[in-house]
Amino acid sequence: MSTRKRPSLRVLFVDDENSIAELMRDELPRMGHLATICQSPGAAIEAARKNVFDAAIIDLRMPGGSGWDVIDFLRQNSPETACVISTGHGDRDAAIRAIRMGAYDFLPKPVSLFEIGNVLDRIAEKKALQNRALALETRLQRAEGRADLIGNSAPMMRVQKLIDRIAPTDSAVLILGETGTGKEMVARRIHEQSERSREPFVAVNCGAIPENLVESELFGHRRGAFTGADSNRTGLFEVASGGTLFLDELGELDRGMQVKLLRFLESGEIRRVGENEPVHADVRIVCATNRELQQMVQQGQFREDLYFRINTFEIYLPPLRERLDDIPALALHLIARHLKRDTVPASMVPPETIRALQAHTWPGNIRELANVLEHALILSDGEVLKPSDLPRTLRRASTEDADRAVASPIAGTVAPAPAVTSPLRTLRQMEEDMIWQALERHKGDKPAAARDLGIALKTLYNKLSQLGEQRNAG
Repeated sequence: MSTRKRPSLRVLFVDDENSIAELMRDELPRMGHLATICQSPGAAIEAARKNVFDAAIIDLRMPGGSGWDVIDFLRQNSPETACVISTGHGDRDAAIRAIRMGAYDFLPKPVSLFEIGNVLDRIAEKKALQNRALALETRLQRAEGRADLIGNSAPMMRVQKLIDRIAPTDSAVLILGETGTGKEMVARRIHEQSERSREPFVAVNCGAIPENLVESELFGHRRGAFTGADSNRTGLFEVASGGTLFLDELGELDRGMQVKLLRFLESGEIRRVGENEPVHADVRIVCATNRELQQMVQQGQFREDLYFRINTFEIYLPPLRERLDDIPALALHLIARHLKRDTVPASMVPPETIRALQAHTWPGNIRELANVLEHALILSDGEVLKPSDLPRTLRRASTEDADRAVASPIAGTVAPAPAVTSPLRTLRQMEEDMIWQALERHKGDKPAAARDLGIALKTLYNKLSQLGEQRNAG
């Protein structure tokens, strides 16, 4: 069972009695909550216009208005706020009316601090469960399974050893590596081996969110904060409360968002769009990028102070071409995942197919390997993946490998091919092939092709522009 505390709440407390208002101004923060104290319905409604509250404790009868006005305003403008009615003049009819209007609970005066603390604890638990449900929905949409790091090569053993040391801490982690190497898998592995493992893991691709919506997506917003904000929104920092937030494609964040992320790392607080009051978020940050952040710092594109804050620990994830020994195990794992099985027999990928796979340079890394194996599974008889089932570029590598095989001095045997069997093609040419193939698979749908390639849409447009310039120059 996790020992992490429930999230703190933003509480609106409405009561006209000075003594009660002053008491709650002191006691609610001691309970771990952020308190806004109002002594009239008008002041409470004005506060609710500016900020989103998790809970509201409202006296029904006050001079200059009624607590019902506050409840009605919250019901229409902030339905996620849990309203608790507190009044010395309440009766059974008032309680029934309050529940029908959507009140969370009804507390007749005099109310003890224990009762208030208890109801706020229940609201906090409800909020935590809602956040976990949102996080689970996100993970189901991404069809995630357990974060298994496949491979026993020396580079991967170093990665796993570092994860074992880092995971139990709450330190920020920066994962570096090329596109398709499995950076999100490493982030999830860190989460699963941490004390936060029972809390949400939320992954967000910073490069896949339109620039004008990044702040709202991460921090949330208040209704009416901008055009189209027709309801309050919980940001991913709050959804991940108690757990881990994985920020992929970190290098795509503009400098304005870099400042806001730095502020969170320094204070543990965020601000929803359209609000002035901060919200505390208990979140561990794990970042990843395939860009050269140090070079971006030198060019003024990335803040140096943020770079140092996110880089408490750095994990470099090697490209697949540097861990070719892991291809047999990776191939079996990816095939089993595609077929929705626990395992598949090793005979499904015979040695000649493994040699063809190991002859490739894999510019798209594990993501490209997964696509190649899916291609082969569709063409195969379902029992064995032959070299002829592989895409054309890999079949050519396999043919050249076979042609280079020479007769062994031992009769009846054939000597293995030389280790270097890759076709003489540049990484740029292979990258170009992958881009056009992805666009062809998705019939020109660039956002879908970018997701398939594992890159930001902006990055895809930049690469297409570069390819166009190269062709024009040629």
